[in-house]
Amino acid sequence: MFDDRRDAGEQLARALSDYKGKDVLVLAIPRGGVEVGYRVARALDADFSLVIVRKLPFPNNPEAGFGAIAEDGSRVIIERATYGLPRDTIERIVEFQREEIKRRIRVLRRGNSLPDLTGKTVILVDDGIAMGSTMRAAIKLCQNQGARRIIVAVPVTGERAAREIGALVDEIVILEKPPFFRAVAQVYRNWYDVSDQEVVEIMDAWRSKERG
Repeated sequence: MFDDRRDAGEQLARALSDYKGKDVLVLAIPRGGVEVGYRVARALDADFSLVIVRKLPFPNNPEAGFGAIAEDGSRVIIERATYGLPRDTIERIVEFQREEIKRRIRVLRRGNSLPDLTGKTVILVDDGIAMGSTMRAAIKLCQNQGARRIIVAVPVTGERAAREIGALVDEIVILEKPPFFRAVAQVYRNWYDVSDQEVVEIMDAWRSKERG
């Protein structure tokens, strides 16, 4: 168990200690991955930013999704999950999430562009992987943006997702793979939905650290 996302980030940073001082870029997936990524970036003396990716939720079940889209337009669609969904409904959901991505870039990243990934070693961080669509879209973005090496690092996921995501990247670091994995929240004692305000405060703390 992890006490909270801070604890998970600190434990994850220890597992990534070989990358300390190695000129890596930590990209966190908002909102849940931001505290985790912040702790990793601090411990590794790494660059840090946010990569904006959104799940494509079912209209009648927003907790589940049929894919994801990243800020550069990279998409992951689970075709079997879209059975019965009209094409215009899918495109309407995609367009809605594109607008939410623009909003998050404006609010959470203060309108700043994604850092240049060309030739970079990128560590993608979230607070866990459930189905894996958002992480897959983030991986696609990194590939499309010319990252040299991609590492996925999360506190928890299931065995299947670990295997499938691991096959897409250079390295995957996972702290917990529960045998009966149901949800990311199951390994956190203190689990809650992260707000925009909390993300903004974390990023302000990071910028303050850089200025200091």
